[in-house]
Amino acid sequence: MLPQRALVPLIIAAALFMENLDSTVLSTSLPAIAKDIGSDPIHLKLALTSYLLSLAVFIPASGWMADRFGARLIFRVAIGVFMLGSVFAGLSQSVDQIVMSRVVQGMGGAMMVPVGRLVLLRTVPKSEMVGSLAWLTIPALIGPVVGPPLGGFITTYYHWRWIFWINIPIGVIGLLLATLYIPDIKGAKNVKFDAIGFVLSGVGLASIVSGATAIGLDVLPLPTTLIILGTGIVMMIAYVIHAGRAKAPILDLKLLRIPTFRAAVVGGSMFRIGVGAQPFLLPLLFQIGFGLSAFQSGMLTFVTAVGAMTMKASAAPILRWFGFKTVLLVNAFLSSFFVFMPAWFTPDTPHGVILSLLLFGGFFRSLQFTSVNALGYSDIDQKRMSHATSFMSVAQQVSLSVGVSIGALTLEASMRARGGTTLEPGDFTWAFIVVAVVSALAFINFLRLPANAGAEVSGHKSKKLVAPDPVSNMQDRS
Repeated sequence: MLPQRALVPLIIAAALFMENLDSTVLSTSLPAIAKDIGSDPIHLKLALTSYLLSLAVFIPASGWMADRFGARLIFRVAIGVFMLGSVFAGLSQSVDQIVMSRVVQGMGGAMMVPVGRLVLLRTVPKSEMVGSLAWLTIPALIGPVVGPPLGGFITTYYHWRWIFWINIPIGVIGLLLATLYIPDIKGAKNVKFDAIGFVLSGVGLASIVSGATAIGLDVLPLPTTLIILGTGIVMMIAYVIHAGRAKAPILDLKLLRIPTFRAAVVGGSMFRIGVGAQPFLLPLLFQIGFGLSAFQSGMLTFVTAVGAMTMKASAAPILRWFGFKTVLLVNAFLSSFFVFMPAWFTPDTPHGVILSLLLFGGFFRSLQFTSVNALGYSDIDQKRMSHATSFMSVAQQVSLSVGVSIGALTLEASMRARGGTTLEPGDFTWAFIVVAVVSALAFINFLRLPANAGAEVSGHKSKKLVAPDPVSNMQDRS
């Protein structure tokens, strides 16, 4: 039988598997869904961004809820809400219904992922964090491996509605295992819920992501879109002022004073903006640009997750040998290079070449994700861990949503610039170039890290014998 420290991450990963499977299956099936309900594939990206938007809005409350009511209860409720949204999505008849169903799924995902990660981070020592995160993510990566070919197979030979209904048996298994084995970890119960901060951050994030999504599409008039964006900016400024005065803000901005956490949030967000567009762009390129079926497309894109899985066993020794700073700097360019490579794909590109490039791209991308996540929590104490997981999760989901929006906006701009009404392979060239450049910009942020950043987690022995105290760094930089 597996030891407890391995069993808990695997159970949490059952929920992550369900979420990752759902997202990757949906990305592969978007063109078929759009055709069935009479919508533009680019417009249907709202089904992706609405989910990410819902995550960004509700994730801030997840840490407080886990502390107040217990991680096990909130984790089970989250799975149940996600399953409910999946049922509604499978019954949808229009874009609006799919979007609303995805919002419900996002409410479940907003509690499910950060609370699961919180359980893990509170039950393992920092020296075992990288290995435990690997245990957590290996099963979760099965979703992206299975998702594209499964989504393509279901869409091509059955019906796209089943891509949502397959979440139900997975969710039932997750509920059972969580009830039996997840520890009921609780935090401080006397902390008052920051209702004002929740409203300000929720409306602000929702407006910014919604406005960014609407740009380049004909769903809203431009003045309305600008008003939504402006509202979001004003609300987030108001939240920053509120957070500076509140005793327990729902998103603790003071965490950004910690150099390693700040690097993980800012640099990780830049990286995710670029990489987050790939699951949206690649299926469209293969199906609309190259004329492949959904199943053929899925049989190409799934290899990215295979590359990610092969990396997990290598993450800990790589970080131990080279340290966080070196890995993040070098790998920022390597990962961005593979994000850029699909810009050169043509209908005549051998599938073996495509598979090889996506395989290596998945490896380096996953190494960057694992390194950023581990670095972000390396200097966080247990009392602030729930705030840190909420903050990090919000940054991740907002950046992924922005990445999808940037990819779609570039496609739309390229199509309009040449006076076309339908997408062509050349439109995707510019989209991949733009997102790769954005992803590479993360290098600038990681450059400021000290050589021995996160040494307690990575085990890297730098030339400096003593790692800097994060509290001292906070005082020096404040």
